[in-house]
Parts: sequence; C-alpha cells; structure tokens
Amino acid sequence: MKGPLFYAKILLFGEYGIIKDSKGLAIPFNAYRGALKTSKNLEGISKKSNENLYKFYNHIASLNSDVVSFNLEAFKKDLENGMYFDSSIPQGYGVGSSGALVASIYDNYADDKITVLENLTREKLLKLKEIFSLMESFFHGKSSGLDPLNSYLSLPILINSKENIEPAGIPSQKKGKGAVFLLDSEQVGETEPMVNIFMNKMKNEGFRKMISEEFALHTDACIENFLQGDVKSLFGNVKSLSKVVLKNFKPMIPDAFHKVWENGIATNDYYLKLCGSGGGGYILGFTENYKKAQESLKDYKLELVYRF
Repeated sequence: MKGPLFYAKILLFGEYGIIKDSKGLAIPFNAYRGALKTSKNLEGISKKSNENLYKFYNHIASLNSDVVSFNLEAFKKDLENGMYFDSSIPQGYGVGSSGALVASIYDNYADDKITVLENLTREKLLKLKEIFSLMESFFHGKSSGLDPLNSYLSLPILINSKENIEPAGIPSQKKGKGAVFLLDSEQVGETEPMVNIFMNKMKNEGFRKMISEEFALHTDACIENFLQGDVKSLFGNVKSLSKVVLKNFKPMIPDAFHKVWENGIATNDYYLKLCGSGGGGYILGFTENYKKAQESLKDYKLELVYRF
C-alpha cells in the first residue's frame, strides 16, 4: 500500500488573526510531503508512527458526528498490516505536519468523501473544514481545520472569515530579487501552549483593540497586496505587521530571535513574521532582496518559499 502525497502548508498571513475571524492566506509548500505506507517490519520512526496512528484511530472511532463517517474496519486492518505515515514534514515547525496526516486519513477512509475533482462550492469547503477541524483536534486540542484543508486540496486558500473561504489564485512566481523565505529557529514549537497564551492575552481589552485595529488591518492589506501582485505596497505593510508582532507577540518569538527581528526592521534587509503559532519552528521572512537577506542572516538556515 502506498497512499497519495500530501504537502506541507504555509500560512503566509493570518496566524492568530484567523482565530478571531480576520483574513488569512495559506499556500501549499511542496518541499515537504507525507504519504501513508505499509511495512511488514516496522522499526524506529515508522513503528512510532504506527503506534500514534492507533491512537488517532481511537480518536476517529470516538467521533460522534453527523458530518462524517469512516471505514473503520479498513483503517484498523491497515494498521494491523503495518501502516505508518512516511513524512518529511518537520513536526512542531508551523508547516502543517498533522494537517497532511489528517488529509491522508480522510482521503483513504472517509465514507462519501468530497473529492478535489468536484465543483468545490463554499458549502463543500466549509464542510471539509469542519470535518478536518474535528479530526485535527486530536493533535492540538483546538483546530481550525485549515491545515488539512490546504494539504488535501493542494491549493492556495483565502480565508475571508470563518464562514467565508475560497480557493485563491496567487500571482505566478517571477525571477526577481524579492522573496518569501523560511528561517529555521532550530527549536520545536508547540501549538497548544502558544494558543493558550494568545487566548489569555485576548482577555485584555487593549490587546483585543490592537488585534482588530492594527494586526488585522495590516494583515488584510498584506493579503490584498500579495494577491494583486502589488509588491511595493506589500513590503510597507509587511514591515508594519512585523513591528506589531514584535511588540505584541514576544512570547511567541524565541528569545534568540528578538534582536534578529529588530535588525530586519532597522536595516530593511528583511522583515520577519510568525509562521504558524510560533514558539519555535520556522519564522517567515519577506525581503525585497533575497541575496542581501542571505548575507544578513548568514548564520542561519534559510529556505526559499516564493520569488517576486
């Protein structure tokens, strides 16, 4: 048995904001992927994956939901035959490792599944998101369902609000100097503690005001600029967003990167923002001159995501 490939995802804009119903833009990231495989001799990582899939199977079996049902018999049989999830997607890095796994299990075992080939109405997209949210809650306690949705469809997705999501056309990449890149913090981040910090901060009126008046405003502008290919305006808005995040989301930025973050804003060589929930994993970078950013960040591992 060898299942189809499901890719990592990058939430370009909207981390935390989408919890509070502001806009977001997620894109597939094909450099990392995962697929279900079977082996008669499970050992090491594949053995651990098989054990974790058994736990996930129990979660799926206990879902008492009207929106989805699964072929649990086939799922269990495949587990007994040595099924595991073979993935190159780093865990705890904010690029959707659990999302790809959820997408592959849905694809393989859901009854009456919504396929990528059919006409994806808003209703179908919302239904998929709801199903994936139920499934992925096993990993994070609370899930928007967006990571698996992005992985399953392998399309850029524009989140206008919780009830309004649509596939988005993003401008094709150019061979320009500008780039979006990933900066490796070389630390693993955990989603749940970070989301808890955010939820506690949301109890503060000043923080809520900042989210709606500054964070969401800059995020929405960045998304609009990006989708329209307005690179000049984009970098102005990304710089503003980077400042807001540094000032208000310090616990989500690993300590060792506070100075690196400030340096980007001061020099304009690059601007950083959170990738996923933060706390470690990848940090997302935007630069008008990738070569310059590489020189400035020569002590760190960078990965190219998109060229302007």
